[in-house]
Amino acid sequence: MTALQKDRKQGSAPAPAAPAAPAAPTKPAPHRRTTRRHWWFTPWLYLLVPLTLLVAFTYLPIIDMFGYSATDWDGISPTSENVGADNYLELFTRPELFKVFLVSGVYLAASFVQIAAALYFATVLSFNTRFRNLFKGILFFPYLMNGVAIGFVFLYFFQPGGTLDSLLSAAGHHGRLMWLGDPDLVNKSLAGVSVWRYTGLNMVLFLGAIQSIPGHLYEAASLDGANRWQQFRHIIAPSIKPIISLSVILAISGSLAVFEIPYIMTGGANGSQTFVIQTVNLAFKFDKVGLASASAVVLLALILLVTWIQRRLVPEERVELS
Repeated sequence: MTALQKDRKQGSAPAPAAPAAPAAPTKPAPHRRTTRRHWWFTPWLYLLVPLTLLVAFTYLPIIDMFGYSATDWDGISPTSENVGADNYLELFTRPELFKVFLVSGVYLAASFVQIAAALYFATVLSFNTRFRNLFKGILFFPYLMNGVAIGFVFLYFFQPGGTLDSLLSAAGHHGRLMWLGDPDLVNKSLAGVSVWRYTGLNMVLFLGAIQSIPGHLYEAASLDGANRWQQFRHIIAPSIKPIISLSVILAISGSLAVFEIPYIMTGGANGSQTFVIQTVNLAFKFDKVGLASASAVVLLALILLVTWIQRRLVPEERVELS
């Protein structure tokens, strides 16, 4: 056997492999680093337009309102004199300017009737009721109507010999009442229009909250023998408490700032003038824009104060549905 055959038979030991060179550290791509650095800016791009509109049409006018409230500007003259706090002193030294808040009390009472009616309809329509989608549409439709159209429709509804008097005559009452001319009836009539208009909005809010309650809670309550009232008291009402609290806040602030319906239907006549109508008249009828701006500031402060007090008395609670 030759030496070459011996080498092929026995095989030669493999040469030791050279040590691998250490891998170079990888660097992140430049575009990835830039994306990570500036990703926080992207949401503000989407918010830029709505924030611009909010500042331009809400916060800047409020700042201007504070500025006008310290002047005697009449809304026409190119110049105005700074009078400091004189407009506020005039407001608080003329009690008749605050008597119009008594009118807001009627709307406040009506708003609680509205919330109760909306809560009732939302509870009934959240269960399996025949034609419930039809009733939802009928109740929500008034909120979709224009406030001016509603005002003119109810002018004919409340006029002497109009629709309401005809319905009362069919029911046996043949006397005619001055629904919008009698100071004892005008505010109740106008508040009734507000109830008719906004009940559907509150109903939709309550209905959405009720439908988020898990169905097994109702099944467990039914197995325990709970009726509809008990289910509402122990399941529905505690579960939608935040929405009820929100509706109460909106009702109070809305009753203090009523304007559209009474201004269209009566113009504030016969004892139906609200604080906002009075403010508008001060600005555009008596040319006292400074005093009207001070009135608007007082109304804003009052609404914020009432809201803060309510949030302190009824703090927001997190509802756990299980």
